[in-house]
Amino acid sequence: MAKIRTIAFQMDHVSSINIAGDSTFAMALEAQARGYELFHYTPDRLTMRDGRIFASIEPMQLRDEKGSHFTLGERQRVDLSTIDVIMLRQDPPFDMGYITSTHLLERLHPKTLVVNDPAWVRNSPEKIFVTEFADLMPATLISRDPAEIASFRDEIGDIILKPLYGNGGAGVFHSARDDRNFTSLLEMFGQMYRGEPYIAQAYLPAVRKGDKRILLVDGEPVGAINRVPAETDSRSNMHVGGRAEPTELTAREKEICARIGPALRERGFLFVGIDVIGDVMTEINVTSPTGIREVKKFGGADVASLLWDAIEAKRG
Repeated sequence: MAKIRTIAFQMDHVSSINIAGDSTFAMALEAQARGYELFHYTPDRLTMRDGRIFASIEPMQLRDEKGSHFTLGERQRVDLSTIDVIMLRQDPPFDMGYITSTHLLERLHPKTLVVNDPAWVRNSPEKIFVTEFADLMPATLISRDPAEIASFRDEIGDIILKPLYGNGGAGVFHSARDDRNFTSLLEMFGQMYRGEPYIAQAYLPAVRKGDKRILLVDGEPVGAINRVPAETDSRSNMHVGGRAEPTELTAREKEICARIGPALRERGFLFVGIDVIGDVMTEINVTSPTGIREVKKFGGADVASLLWDAIEAKRG
């Protein structure tokens, strides 16, 4: 394959990101430093015409300056098969719009390298893919049947209930065995997530000590941060109040990474973030995992550089 010259980022609009903790921004800064020509577009600009995939893209220049972090050039309609690499980086929800974009990008991959592989992203929803490693997980139920969920809570005790295709801690609830709001909570989920199952997992008290995000590049662990929830919240996501702190991988976490690494490589997942609480894995994030800037901030690896090394190796 030819060497990389052009990179297009399919992402939420660059104006909307918080550069202090945005992994897409970190990836793009590193690509720019390597001399690649960067382009920007949002998923709504994807078009298929007679089997060819187009998008209205803009040349993009970045600066690591809060409040003045980007410049976009004139928009142009481009056949995306002429682009060397596309970074699939818009945030979920993992809805029909997201799924459709993977179908379109699949027409380009691997001649145009799409990271991560769009077909496998589509076929590996984060909270379902992880269940292929059930022995590494807490007790987990996927259902929208209130009786099944109630029975699961009766058996397990405290549970976490969350939408199956959510992200970023949205819609995540801790329900104790004696929670008198439980029936109302299930009614609310039924109204908000029509037709979709939910995921219930055993509540892990170890989350008070942190929910570790481990980043893997081409199936190998390259960095981690610990995310500690606020005193008044059971969620550790940083944009809802979680606190990031430096950490090292335990022997158990290295074992988890070794177990899942071959499956990640088989699916073409060059960049993945997994979540580990205590000794168990709760999610495998393959859509737009974050944590790159936090790892580097605490003196860890330059994950963006390692990712581009892996991408360059794939492109030849």
